[in-house]
Amino acid sequence: MLQLVNVTKRYDGVTAVDSLSLTVEPGGIFGLLGPNGAGKTTTIRMIMGIMQPDDGEVRVFDEPMSERLKDRIGYLPEERGLYRKMKVLDHLVFLGEIKGVSASTAAERGRRWLDRVGLGGWADKTVESLSKGMAQKVQFISTVLHDPKLVILDEPFSGLDPINTQLLEDIIEELQREGRTIILSTHLMDQVEKLCNRICLINKGRTVLEGRLSDLKMRFSKNVITMRFSGAREHLARHPDVEVVRTFGQDYSITLREGADTNAMLRHALGGGRVERFEIGEMSLHDIFIAQIRAEGGEVSDEAADGR
Repeated sequence: MLQLVNVTKRYDGVTAVDSLSLTVEPGGIFGLLGPNGAGKTTTIRMIMGIMQPDDGEVRVFDEPMSERLKDRIGYLPEERGLYRKMKVLDHLVFLGEIKGVSASTAAERGRRWLDRVGLGGWADKTVESLSKGMAQKVQFISTVLHDPKLVILDEPFSGLDPINTQLLEDIIEELQREGRTIILSTHLMDQVEKLCNRICLINKGRTVLEGRLSDLKMRFSKNVITMRFSGAREHLARHPDVEVVRTFGQDYSITLREGADTNAMLRHALGGGRVERFEIGEMSLHDIFIAQIRAEGGEVSDEAADGR
């Protein structure tokens, strides 16, 4: 469905994307992840042909990327762009026609999609009357209105409350079940864990991790313990093999050093309180993300490190 082969992009001597290669197979949900400034949006713009790589090749539908192929792709950019004075349905028809959909078909699909996302009563309202979340849903509709086979979503959950985030998650899964391929770029690791079957984590324009999410989590989950513990967090953190302790009420997620003895950790915990549950569990994608970026010498914001 999509292949990047040694793609490089430079700006004024700065390499934003550095010999990046990745492959997206048909029919799945692929997560493109990375910290701010990692090169995600530049990569997406090269996929869409908005900018050309300095080196390497972008292939879509097993062909070199071209203007002809763009009508088969739905693209939701991170930067929003709706005409504020246009009526909502008129706007969807206009954008549908740009993608080769007739006005009547675009209107029919637009009304159906507006009903689907809870905006059926807003078809004749102007875009400027919409809230940020409503406008985000309208822009999402414009992304899928022309029935694309490849859908690229750059931060699609921006401005959405939890209920509408869940609604959009459900729609993304429906699109995938219908045979479409989704590329999802987001900072929200819990969404990636729920939706994606494969991911590529990039940093400084280079691939850090790529593969099936389940395989990557298994690879990084050998030294993670989940524990329900009545004692103090500080007691757990004093064990010499403990690298990270995360607190969730009386539950703790503990990352141990490579080769650490989990039984020794259990004995240490029992010396400081009651242990009601002790499991060798899987490492969250959030923690894998933070660990790998820091291992690459990258900076992680306080919000990202705390899971916000």
